[in-house]
Amino acid sequence: MPLFNVLTTNAVDLQQLLNKNQITSTQVIQEYFAQIDRHEPTLNALISPAPRAKVLEIATALDEERQNGHIRSPFHGIPIILKDSFVTASELGMSTTAGSYAFVGAKASRNGAITQRLIDAGLIILGKANMTEFAGMKMTMMMPGWSAHGGQTLSPYVGRIEDNEKILGHSAPGGSSTGSAVAVAAGFSPLAMATETIGSIVTPATRAGLYALKPTTGIQDTTGLYTMTEFFDSPGPMAKSAADVRVLAEILLGRRFAQLDSWDGLSVGFLDPRIWKMAPDFCTQFEGTAEQMVEEYEETVSALRKGGCPLKYPVQCKDPSALPNTILPIAYWDFKNICIPQFIRSFDECAVTSVAEIVRFNKENHAIALPAPFTEQNDLEGAMNSTDEKEQINKLKENLRRTATEILDNVFDQEDINILAAPGDSPLCVHAAAAGYPVATVPVGQLLYNDRPFGLCLVARADEEETLLQFMALYEKIAKPRPIPNFDT
Repeated sequence: MPLFNVLTTNAVDLQQLLNKNQITSTQVIQEYFAQIDRHEPTLNALISPAPRAKVLEIATALDEERQNGHIRSPFHGIPIILKDSFVTASELGMSTTAGSYAFVGAKASRNGAITQRLIDAGLIILGKANMTEFAGMKMTMMMPGWSAHGGQTLSPYVGRIEDNEKILGHSAPGGSSTGSAVAVAAGFSPLAMATETIGSIVTPATRAGLYALKPTTGIQDTTGLYTMTEFFDSPGPMAKSAADVRVLAEILLGRRFAQLDSWDGLSVGFLDPRIWKMAPDFCTQFEGTAEQMVEEYEETVSALRKGGCPLKYPVQCKDPSALPNTILPIAYWDFKNICIPQFIRSFDECAVTSVAEIVRFNKENHAIALPAPFTEQNDLEGAMNSTDEKEQINKLKENLRRTATEILDNVFDQEDINILAAPGDSPLCVHAAAAGYPVATVPVGQLLYNDRPFGLCLVARADEEETLLQFMALYEKIAKPRPIPNFDT
């Protein structure tokens, strides 16, 4: 008989059981191992599971600390899975590859800054999650959740990806942090760490019915973390509850967030879902899918209004076509000149030293590094061939950030709101990434078409994570329960 339900129990629940001595971290770990054994062969969410003997040794030590009255943090002895972009010291027995064969065998003597922060807080790393290779900086229109080293991760709600599926179609798991989202939704761990460039947390989290947060860009130490860009990227937590996201955000950001139990100070503007939706080039709609998402979005607005949430619907905002068309050159430059060099410096031993060497490695090892159907590396080559000067890129960054900030701030000011909401399947995350503003997700419903979850994307001004966390906690009390995968089907 299981000690708890891995599909529904969250980390705060587990910590209460641990505090009452009703369960041990060792027992918690074994429940998740059993669930991984049941479903990982089908879902392929983990690219590098941690050695189980090592994990149990760590759990036992943390149990002893607890019995001796030493509690490192509110998540002492709680399991977590890290996206394969977070560097882990080789002694922990997990690789860090960003999904690329070029980094298989790379050795690190130290954990990345965020990895170490989580370990110091007493969290137990169960493994590394598969991800879109280089977070998508390899080949245009590569299926999210696929990497040469890790293969294809599948949704626990949908299963097999439909033939000829579009990149963000209803059976696609969505976003580079897919493995992290699937691991939490499938009950492999109560928590996961992800990263987002543009939509890499939002899309997989909403498609896994999760609560998640991308904090303000630039406020965390990303030493020992693969990021695609310095300009857009930020790491953040995924979980089954708003409370879990809040606690993990406190650990990550070194801040305490108030647990406000009222709507005081909040005002939310909801964009029109008929306008703010997924482009047909990215997602084909089937009979009833678009209509259902609009209907449940508006039901959510109504439920929040009845529940006392101060909101306005619909509010207007310029779409991303109003932004300068400079995302790709910025991404290419950051990847080549900042992010890959920083990632490589995380290792004591590494087979490659530059983007050019990664491109060459893939060509020389094309059978494994460039397998069908994703046989190209046009984005890697685009980054390699980038010749823009730093001063030119800095001007592009300044212009893009200023434009995006003005667009969002105008909406916040004119509508007198402090959160802007849209469907998770919308381009609002583009504005947020360009502005460097924090983004959160909450679950809304589940498609009748194929059981895929969908949710909301929420944006606040820079450093307003607490505003988003307050909304998430209050939302959870009003919203329908988050969808649970039905593994029987």
